[in-house]
Amino acid sequence: MLARRFARCTNAVKITLFKAYCQSFYTCGLWTCYTQRAYSDLRVQYNNALRILLGLPWRCSASGMFAEAHTDDFYAIIRKRSASMLTRLRSSTNSLLSVFKDRWDTPLLRHWVKLHTG
Repeated sequence: MLARRFARCTNAVKITLFKAYCQSFYTCGLWTCYTQRAYSDLRVQYNNALRILLGLPWRCSASGMFAEAHTDDFYAIIRKRSASMLTRLRSSTNSLLSVFKDRWDTPLLRHWVKLHTG
C-alpha cells in the first residue's frame, strides 16, 4: 500500500517512510527464543519492503540496496537495538534490574554476546 501511495515521491522521502514504518522493531532487544526460520522470514520481508518501496528488481543485492540507500540493514538494527537495551539495563538504578546486569548466565546476555560475536 505504501509503495503505491508514495510512488511519485523521491527516494529520500521513500527511505524516510521505510525508516519510520519498518525499522521500529519494538522489544527486539528482548528476543531470545525464536526459530532461525522465523528470524530469516522477518529479514526477507524487511528486505522486500525496501525493494518494493524503491521499485528495485527482486534480484538486486540486499547489501548493495541498503548501502546505496544509506540505511541500516536488518542485522545492524537488531545489533543496535540489543546494544541499546543492554546499555539501558546496565545504567539502570532499579534494584531488580541490578541483579541481572552483571550476570552472564542469563538468556538475554547470552543472546547479546551471540549477536555481537557470531
